[in-house]
Amino acid sequence: MNKWGFMKLTEINIYPIKSTRRIALEHAVVEPRGLMFDRRWMLIDSRGDFITARQEPMLATVETALNNDFLTVSGGNQSALRIPLHPDGSSIKSTIWQDTVNAVVVSEAADQWFSDFIKQPCRLVCLPDSVTRQVDQQYGQPQDQVSFADGFPLLLISQASLDDLNGRLEGPVSMRRFRPNVVVSGCEPFAEDNWQRIRIGEVEFAGVKACSRCIFTTIDPDTGTKDPRQEPLRTLGTYRRREKGVFFGLNLIPMGAGNLRVGDRVNLCH
Repeated sequence: MNKWGFMKLTEINIYPIKSTRRIALEHAVVEPRGLMFDRRWMLIDSRGDFITARQEPMLATVETALNNDFLTVSGGNQSALRIPLHPDGSSIKSTIWQDTVNAVVVSEAADQWFSDFIKQPCRLVCLPDSVTRQVDQQYGQPQDQVSFADGFPLLLISQASLDDLNGRLEGPVSMRRFRPNVVVSGCEPFAEDNWQRIRIGEVEFAGVKACSRCIFTTIDPDTGTKDPRQEPLRTLGTYRRREKGVFFGLNLIPMGAGNLRVGDRVNLCH
């Protein structure tokens, strides 16, 4: 026990469709590619290239909910959309960053819903369990995989790191700006920078890389608008800039499967 007390898990979040709002959970299942249902869907354009809120900020306002065998999608003035958790549509090559994978087309209804929402033609695709997308082999092992997240299965941020940032901002921002999967309390600000191996509840994780941050952090998840002053990225850049970018949070790779629950103890592994 340190002067901050015991470290514990205070938030669990998934983002089923890439770039859309979080679903906050009390319990989650850890799979090799991340939390169950986290970033298993994404939008692609007519070329098969991924679309995110970096180009279409209003995507950050789309809500999703898990209901039995369906994911319910809602946003704007459009009617709610239900999509199956395990679609069996045709395969389509889909590119995310440097990776091209065989994703599954969800449905014509889903394509139309999102095309109407972002006002450009697009398709909704799902990453099937049968397809493996490797993590960057500079940081992982051949068996390490990731969903449609940018690079790694999970993102961790400590509450103290956000509190430190908010102490430097004119107006505080919520943790939702940074889209973590897990939030930890009970440590010093940015203690996570140095965590190489941790255990959360029954699952062990490798801390493999600090997370570089982009313009997405300047998008208000309630309104889908970008901050004209580029906050909080601008302030982060004054004290969290390194050679390859501005960093906030820690990318994790699970070392096994298991369950996480809010309130789980967090321990460093030696």
